[in-house]
Amino acid sequence: MKTSSVVFAALCALPLHALAHQVIGITDGDTIKLLVEQQEVSIRIHGIDAPERKQPFGTRSRQSLSELCWGKDATYKKTGKSWSRITAHVYCDGVNVGTEQVRRGMAWAEPRYNRDPALPELQDRARTERRGLWADKEAVPPWEWRRGKNKKQQ
Repeated sequence: MKTSSVVFAALCALPLHALAHQVIGITDGDTIKLLVEQQEVSIRIHGIDAPERKQPFGTRSRQSLSELCWGKDATYKKTGKSWSRITAHVYCDGVNVGTEQVRRGMAWAEPRYNRDPALPELQDRARTERRGLWADKEAVPPWEWRRGKNKKQQ
């Protein structure tokens, strides 16, 4: 069997999520859209929560994720589902983008769902060095911001 045939057979045996897919959209600082089998698939990055679009640093967080992934190929490892989105660990050019968003100070380690002990440490370092959203001494986590916003709408 030729080497190329062996490689092709090995790729076909891989689960779909192990293949690279083109990033076709950046929704916000913790959600991307991929082209998977000619379908748009929304992926929520597992373990992090980024500022909402209208929240301080929301636009900058989205720009940061765009720098990491826009137009690149991404791989993902599904961890579950949240609303209509898959949740997954996402890698663009081999970089774990959830980890990188926290390291840059562009997202929080999500306390309810994160299982990576490195993320809170990276978050603490970003806060100490006042990177990204931590330049704001009173940065409000998105889950609290959403709760406060919902109360105002009632």
